[in-house]
Amino acid sequence: MTPPPGPAALLKAPGAGRVLALLSSGGEEARIVGGAVRNALLSRAVTDIDIATTALPGEILARAKKAGMRAIPTGIKHGTVTLLAGGASFEVTTLREDIETDGRHAKVRFGRDFRADALRRDFTVNALSLDTEGRVHDYTGGLEDLAARKIRFIGDARQRIREDYLRIPRLFRFHAQYGAGPLDRAALEASIAGRAGLAHLSRERIRAEIFKLLGGANAAGACRDMSDAGLLGLLLGGAPNPARLARTIEVEAARKSPADALLRLAALRVLIDEDVAHLRDALRLTNEEQAHLRKVTLALGQWHGRGAAPADDELRVFLFLIGRAGTLDAASLIHAAGGAPPDDETWRAAYDFLRKAPEPKLPFGGAEIISRGITAGPAIGRVLKTLQAQWIRAGFPKDPAQLAKLLEEAVAEGK
Repeated sequence: MTPPPGPAALLKAPGAGRVLALLSSGGEEARIVGGAVRNALLSRAVTDIDIATTALPGEILARAKKAGMRAIPTGIKHGTVTLLAGGASFEVTTLREDIETDGRHAKVRFGRDFRADALRRDFTVNALSLDTEGRVHDYTGGLEDLAARKIRFIGDARQRIREDYLRIPRLFRFHAQYGAGPLDRAALEASIAGRAGLAHLSRERIRAEIFKLLGGANAAGACRDMSDAGLLGLLLGGAPNPARLARTIEVEAARKSPADALLRLAALRVLIDEDVAHLRDALRLTNEEQAHLRKVTLALGQWHGRGAAPADDELRVFLFLIGRAGTLDAASLIHAAGGAPPDDETWRAAYDFLRKAPEPKLPFGGAEIISRGITAGPAIGRVLKTLQAQWIRAGFPKDPAQLAKLLEEAVAEGK
């Protein structure tokens, strides 16, 4: 759902008014809270609308049932029920107060005080709430911080981090997405002081925060700050390269390409195949992500240290070996690592070639090799490998006579 700009417009989002009305009668109150309010104030797209209410989970379920509204007890132990209305889903949570925390999870009790609920949240910009009259409530200075693009912990920063160590990477992620200027000093110092707590976080949680951070408009600055603080290397399983990331983002912008978190991760941490293995363990990379990054390292090894763009013939070889996506990413990283400006004409021509040139496909298969007397089994693979190398050296010919000659030579060598 993407309502028009402005927080009051959230009340007109499909289903939102119905849910709020359901939970704002009979002595109860409900408000839109958190990221939806923040994004609406910034005129950014809103993808989810979360609602906080004084009503207890049992009351939420009872009212939904009476109104014929579908309810899912997604996190009822912690006071969260998902309501479906107007073709959208709304996560509705009873107001809470933390009574015990262990660095990742909190034991809570339900409450009726919107201010107390706001004070238990992480950052001031995430503690805003919108009532049914369209009024924004700010108990922590979030509006001022939002205007200044400042990400600041609510209350004592060290205490906020001790409650949940995931708030360390979240600080840098929110700074990448919403911040500007220098990082809040108290938040930075508290993050450094609490860095030992990062060991308690799951790799999956860290992965989610890192990928969101890398997609942010200020990813380069946030990663530089995080690296300078000695925190980023702890999460990535090795020393990062924020300078290469910054240059890659400039190249990305010159190419008019959308932010690509995986490419940016490669810029930050990948040079050789071993780096991919470290990232796999640190961030629980998927098999697809690992395969893509390993393809990229293949081209990086071939092109490392060059300033000028590879010639079309070289690019065509890697289009064949690793595909378009891997070759484009490798080219961007080599461009960023060299001395050429982001809008260099030769690199622009290379990207244009990579976008438009067809990916060469080996015009042979096992059947042609078997028909020429090679026994099925490992020998076929060896002949195909030889044939592939010869076809590449010949410049990817299409002429039938030349192809037949290459096939006969490879078969003869394999016998």
